[in-house]
Amino acid sequence: METKDTYRTISNKSIGELFKDKNSKFYGYAYPVNSESDIKKCLESAKKEHHSARHWCYAYQLGTDKVIYRANDDGEPNNSAGMPIYGQIQSFEVTNILVIVIRYYGGVKLGVSGLINAYRTSAQLALKEAIIIEKTINHNFSLKFEYKNLSKVLRILKENQVEISNQILEINCLLEISVRKSNSLKIFELFQNFYGVEIREL
Repeated sequence: METKDTYRTISNKSIGELFKDKNSKFYGYAYPVNSESDIKKCLESAKKEHHSARHWCYAYQLGTDKVIYRANDDGEPNNSAGMPIYGQIQSFEVTNILVIVIRYYGGVKLGVSGLINAYRTSAQLALKEAIIIEKTINHNFSLKFEYKNLSKVLRILKENQVEISNQILEINCLLEISVRKSNSLKIFELFQNFYGVEIREL
């Protein structure tokens, strides 16, 4: 069975069309994120931009092999906001993403089913505006070796289309490489059998 080594995410921030129901206004935003600190920054900027809104509900998903996700109702009734938003993340099959739906209360209660519909639709509108891209799942390794082995190491990397993400080239060289998941075992074994090169997973 072939290892799945790609995932779908979005290329940049997208803003959905405004959704209205009984005077309440809902604004949906989708952001590409790679960490919980990215998520915190996006939430802070959304709260600054819409400081007079009533609710900032959101859901996010991070990761590919191990998935971390969270859904937050931000004061709306349980599971009426965060989970409908998360449901849209799942139906678009994207990860490393945050979707925030901001509500300005219009004075009329929508009821749980009205809220579910509003948050789900707003999340969907934001994701529809997003550019969805496919990325490869990569494993990262460090290579330590003496300078005299540099040309051989670089040749192996070039032949296997491995990208170098960081390098220190001195008497002792240190390279950080990013290898597509489906190719990572092969690369690991190649360097493990290469006398004079120490490979370590990052």
